[in-house]
Amino acid sequence: MEIRIQAIHFDASTQLESFIQKKVVKLSQYYDDIIAAEVTLKVVKPETAQNKEAGIKLLVPKTDDIFSCKIADTFEEAVDLAVDALVKQLQKMKEKSRIK
Repeated sequence: MEIRIQAIHFDASTQLESFIQKKVVKLSQYYDDIIAAEVTLKVVKPETAQNKEAGIKLLVPKTDDIFSCKIADTFEEAVDLAVDALVKQLQKMKEKSRIK
């Protein structure tokens, strides 16, 4: 799986990028056919508390792309929440494909 990380209007640290890599790679355990993942990080409003947004888009063949976007206090927390939401979506998708 190819993972592309895009940080909008700031530079993501290598520590943050490696954290994202570890989390996103684990998604392949839930669905084998994931081609790529696009992770977008941005600061929504610098003056507010929950201002870190992480969006993850998974490119999956034969279906629509799967997307999750979460906002939290830190990028790590936002990525965690987005990955959890994607896990649920992938599990639903896998169950639907078994039924057919």
